[in-house]
Amino acid sequence: MHRLLLIGLDGMEPTLAERWMDENCLPNLARLRDRGSYLRLSSTIPPATLPAWTSCVTGVNPGRHGLFDFTEMIRGQYAIRFTNRNDRRVPALWNILSAAGKRVGVLGVPGTYPPEEVNGFMVSGFDSPVCTGIDRSFVHPPELYPEVRDWPFADIQETDIGPGWHDRALPCLLQGIETKERIACRLLRREPWDFFMVVFGESDTVAHHFWMFHDAQSPRHRPGHEDAIRRVYERLDDAVGALLEAAGDVVVGIVSDHGFGGAGTGVVHLNNWLAEQGYLAFSCSDRAFLKKAALALVPDSWRGALFRRLPNLSAKAESQSRFAGIDWTRTHAWSEELNYFPSIRINLQGREPAGQVSADAYDSFCDELCARLESWPVVKKAWRREAVYHGPHVDRAPDILLKLALEDGYSHSCLRARGGPPFRRLASGEYLGGKERGMNGNHRPEGVFFLSLPVSAGAAHIEDIAPTALAILETPCPDMDGISMSDTPAPCGPGIIPGLRGDAQSEISSSAYSPEQAKEMEDRLRALGYFE
Repeated sequence: MHRLLLIGLDGMEPTLAERWMDENCLPNLARLRDRGSYLRLSSTIPPATLPAWTSCVTGVNPGRHGLFDFTEMIRGQYAIRFTNRNDRRVPALWNILSAAGKRVGVLGVPGTYPPEEVNGFMVSGFDSPVCTGIDRSFVHPPELYPEVRDWPFADIQETDIGPGWHDRALPCLLQGIETKERIACRLLRREPWDFFMVVFGESDTVAHHFWMFHDAQSPRHRPGHEDAIRRVYERLDDAVGALLEAAGDVVVGIVSDHGFGGAGTGVVHLNNWLAEQGYLAFSCSDRAFLKKAALALVPDSWRGALFRRLPNLSAKAESQSRFAGIDWTRTHAWSEELNYFPSIRINLQGREPAGQVSADAYDSFCDELCARLESWPVVKKAWRREAVYHGPHVDRAPDILLKLALEDGYSHSCLRARGGPPFRRLASGEYLGGKERGMNGNHRPEGVFFLSLPVSAGAAHIEDIAPTALAILETPCPDMDGISMSDTPAPCGPGIIPGLRGDAQSEISSSAYSPEQAKEMEDRLRALGYFE
């Protein structure tokens, strides 16, 4: 009976991994490639952290598992709420394996707060609702907390990138890998387990902020820190070696949720384009937006205290940032202008409080808007959501998804604005970027997949990981979108796995965070730079 160690290397870029394996910089990954299997892995559309990792561990597309982003629209309001693990509508690997009597260990997988009462142990991933550090609410069972309390969380703020930031950030990333390796190796050796999964996010963070140093051809290139990404990859390779040694004779898989590439100097302001085309109208007198804009001038260290003193403002801050300043009575479509998830929403009658597009006109309007978007040179592709996703939760997605064009191989940044040109160039003082400010490295649609066994597939998709894991562990899987890449697939079928209950085979609660947890979640994501 096999055991499986699955290691996540968030955002590992295949072209870099392949080059550095060939240059003998990543000996442990190269050994897995040469003795087992290696494939490039297609991610979700878009290749964003939360939907991609959730598809990885569920084997289904976001239209079935229901998680598209860290937030989702509140129906009937121009406002968002925070999502969490309770919004995942299908079972994950650890649910299925626990129900089958297998023991699991899960460390740091995004989208796992609050932790589940698995047959084993779990430490929630970085979307957990706390700003700095972890507490017992992150851990199942809680008694494990003293042993994992050093698990790195929010060690680096990624919003305001100034002089000296990179000098401080790189040692912090390397230390984070060391801490995760130490905790994971101890649990691997001591705890009984059949399936063990751990995710390292440092490969994602370093590529977001150090790509301009690594890539001499980048239009934002600056000297210094040229070896930062390679050093993080090498340290992760060392961690892989340590984990393999601690695990012993087991099957090993390594996966990244997406890849990476450089960002150029182009900036896309989708709402400005929609306004220019007559689809959106701004309201310059919107007091909430002006209040938010004023807050943007407050230093981060002061703003946190301001939010704590004004909890109502804190609860509404992100909705104000995304939606205020728009005249909804004269708007047919708008964008949340998320850099990692460029998309368009329709102001639909019966769904939005001031909807302007009728249900009868919805289809033709979406088709018209997609065609207009694709005629804009900065947009490579515009999809209606039904063309990308399928399942009972497609209605949670934005109406139109966008793939922005590359310019000489470099991506444009999608940033928020109220008024001004639809497209502009970053000033040289903006090149360092930061989250919500145009990071110098952005996600790409291909990640990596290594397996210490032969695989039968010629190509791999993120949804194939879960059925492959279940096949290796000789555990029947429910109906999934992905297929097993193992040479010895286990029987799969649409039936409900024994021990999982109710609709969507899991009866996972749909409750979101409490108001207190939502406040902490906002602080946590702000610390990571997802919110301004």
